[in-house]
Amino acid sequence: MKTARIVLSLLLLTIGADAIAQSSDDWASFRGGPRMEGVAKSVMSAKPRLIWTYEAKSAVESTAAVVGDTVYVGTTKGQVLALRLANGKLKWKFTAKDAVTASPCVVGNALYVGDESGTFYALNATNGRVLWKFKTNDKIVSSATPAPGLVLFGSYDYHLYCLDSGTGRLKWKVKTDAQVHCSPCVADDRVMIAGCDGNVRCINLKTGREVARVNVDTNMAVAPAYRSGTVFVGALNAEYLAVRIRDGKVLWKHKEQADGAGIYASAAVDASGVIFASRSGRIFKVNPVTGKTVWAFIAREAVDSSPVISGSTVFAGSDDGQLYALDLQSGRKLWQFKAGAEIKASPAISRSRMVIGTADGAVYCFGK
Repeated sequence: MKTARIVLSLLLLTIGADAIAQSSDDWASFRGGPRMEGVAKSVMSAKPRLIWTYEAKSAVESTAAVVGDTVYVGTTKGQVLALRLANGKLKWKFTAKDAVTASPCVVGNALYVGDESGTFYALNATNGRVLWKFKTNDKIVSSATPAPGLVLFGSYDYHLYCLDSGTGRLKWKVKTDAQVHCSPCVADDRVMIAGCDGNVRCINLKTGREVARVNVDTNMAVAPAYRSGTVFVGALNAEYLAVRIRDGKVLWKHKEQADGAGIYASAAVDASGVIFASRSGRIFKVNPVTGKTVWAFIAREAVDSSPVISGSTVFAGSDDGQLYALDLQSGRKLWQFKAGAEIKASPAISRSRMVIGTADGAVYCFGK
């Protein structure tokens, strides 16, 4: 009978997975996908209008996931919210043990996210019920990254974890020399992390064995952005660099000279260049081959919101309470929206809609 119940449970989970229709332009995890490129497949209007607002009554630093007709987002009160993309109405909410500042990751019928108590959850994405839990020894602010049959995330207990996505069973873990704040980047059969220990590491996805490492003598807290065999990362001392993953070679490295600089936002990268953002208030584009600056836009305060590319437009929020749209080629400001509170979360863009949260607990949805 026990075996029959297990088989029935797995069958129901499979049936449930079919209930969430996922599409190629879903924003299903942090930065839009495992490679952390920060490029939306859906093209937003450069001058969108506000469609709806949801008041979460707690700061929203978590970047939303948008899958099918649902927006998933975490709050510092420890709630995971599921909202209707059409109108912002609440579908369900789950209360974790502590703040949820990591971004939800949705695969099939499962939602994966960690909290600052160090608990990692797999929830049923249709109703918020717990499928399984995994406990680490310190807080989790690293957003989960999916891989076939796997889910990966970091913890402040100095480890990068790889779990079986169906059961939560540990496949492997890698110990680093400091907290793993960043979200892991997955490309092909490699996992890349940029660490608080100053190392950019490349790890075999199947075995957890480290295959390349470079120490850049500065701490990093951002997800590496991958394109064409190279990851692009920013550092807390305002350096930004390109690292070739096959051998850990630093292809170029530059340092921002502005006052108060330091990079807490993950880069966005496409064929035209790399977009970085800094606590100096600069949002800037660099040549991916040389790292030389192509253009720079200056916000009035720090930019911890990771920029997103949608078509020919770059979107990013700022501590000045503004959400900006910039021209990808020139950096010219095309549009801005005054949210009235700091924006630490990053835009999530799907189905020609953009969702972003703010420090005063508002979740905004924009569209045509």
